[in-house]
Amino acid sequence: MKRIPILIAALTTLPSLQALAQETATVPLASDSVTTATRLFAGQEYLTLDDCRTLALQHNKTLQMAALELQKTGYERQVARSNYLPKFDFAGTYQFTSRSIDLLSDAQKLKLENLGTTTVSQMQAGVAQSGLSESMQQLATQIIMANPQMQPLVMQTMQMADQYTQVFATQMGQSLNAAGHEIVDAFNTDSRNMGIMSVMFTQPLYMGGKIRAYDRITHYSEELAGQKLRQEEQQIILDVDKAYWQVVSLVNKRKLAVAYRDMLKHLDDDVLSMISEGVATKANELSVSVKLNEAEMTLMRIDDGLVLSRMLLAQTCGFELDETPMLADEKLDDISLQLTALDGDSEAAFSNRPELQQLNLATQMLEQKALIQRSDFLPTVALTGGYMATYPSLFNGFQKNLRGMWNVGLTVKVPLWRWGEGINKMKMAHTDVTLAAMRYDEVKEKIQLQVKQAANAINEANRKLALAGKNIEKAEENLRVAKIGFAEGMIPTSDLLAAQTAWVSAHSDKIDAQIDIMLARAAYSKALGTIK
Repeated sequence: MKRIPILIAALTTLPSLQALAQETATVPLASDSVTTATRLFAGQEYLTLDDCRTLALQHNKTLQMAALELQKTGYERQVARSNYLPKFDFAGTYQFTSRSIDLLSDAQKLKLENLGTTTVSQMQAGVAQSGLSESMQQLATQIIMANPQMQPLVMQTMQMADQYTQVFATQMGQSLNAAGHEIVDAFNTDSRNMGIMSVMFTQPLYMGGKIRAYDRITHYSEELAGQKLRQEEQQIILDVDKAYWQVVSLVNKRKLAVAYRDMLKHLDDDVLSMISEGVATKANELSVSVKLNEAEMTLMRIDDGLVLSRMLLAQTCGFELDETPMLADEKLDDISLQLTALDGDSEAAFSNRPELQQLNLATQMLEQKALIQRSDFLPTVALTGGYMATYPSLFNGFQKNLRGMWNVGLTVKVPLWRWGEGINKMKMAHTDVTLAAMRYDEVKEKIQLQVKQAANAINEANRKLALAGKNIEKAEENLRVAKIGFAEGMIPTSDLLAAQTAWVSAHSDKIDAQIDIMLARAAYSKALGTIK
């Protein structure tokens, strides 16, 4: 006799459950999120699907990182907008050197410091060479010879003239020496201690459109981060739905497995009684015992899978692994569903899917980057100005103080020739834009196919559920007739076991169809971009 379908279903489910267990073991839990989950739903016995979604969105680390990325792009946009405003900078430097800068040589300093002495000597030498003293003496001799009585006066006058000449020469020499020394001191820079400070500002006037393009890029980048966050949220919701309905499916299959096991136990007791009465054989009892053992094994595997599924859901929702929340839908014996056929409206997906929104924003960002590439080969104009001060001061000779001056100017930069660099970069940028547009069209086609497949999955699950309902009716009737026939001794044990197997298979198919509908609906909403 063939194995029962529920055993096959359990065996095929085990690999995915083991993978879920490994994923649960490798993902760390955040203590603050666990505290939040426990606090929000403390004392709540059963969690709904919306509760699980809310907890998962609050707990997931990927969403938290995506939210931080969105916050980061907001800061980047503020940085981009600051480029419209002038930039102010301060610069200062101090330097000590072992020697000063000399504007005069040592010979020039010596000449200036002895300027008076040299000048008087040259004047005296010039007077001697020109014969002025000899002429004065001849004139005095002539006066004395003509007027002997004036000899004392003339001699006294000559002596006084010599005295005044010497005094004048001495005073003039000292004055010129002092003036020369002052000149030497004035040219002393004392540049061993040097300092420069400046406050500058730059106001961009025209940057070839680079600033505006960068501002738009950061705006698109912020929207792109928001779409990524939305995509992550939708994926988390879909994962929560899968984990939630996996638990509900295993709970219902466990109920079915328990009912099947109890049915086999009752049949085993009946066969033992029939053996004692001599109307059944040991082979009949062995066949029933084998099926009973298989049912026990299946129930054990379902229990293990249910534990792992609950742990995964608990980790996703932010609970401790030993806290296994009960779900509202697992209390229901039957999930009421309205079967509606879908044709797959792709237009809604085109306007809602975050993936398409991201590709559209990426295309616009590449267009702006192309403008930035172009701006590198356009003229740029900026207004500059500031205040600069130096020590020693240079505005009134060399003075040991800090003085400066204001300045304002206009900076213009015009690229002349780059050997085709600008054209090639522009071609590269336009190629990137074309590739992004092609990727957008490709993803759009895939999303259209995905929507159609999700709609077909819902329609197929609806048909499976309808057929499962009909099969259950037939399996119930078949089992009822088989029980009566077995009790009357009209049918063998194998036929009753086959009827029980068909009954289990029909109910298992119904559970699978119901869960498939719920999962297909979630996948369809995800394909449309409306899951939330």
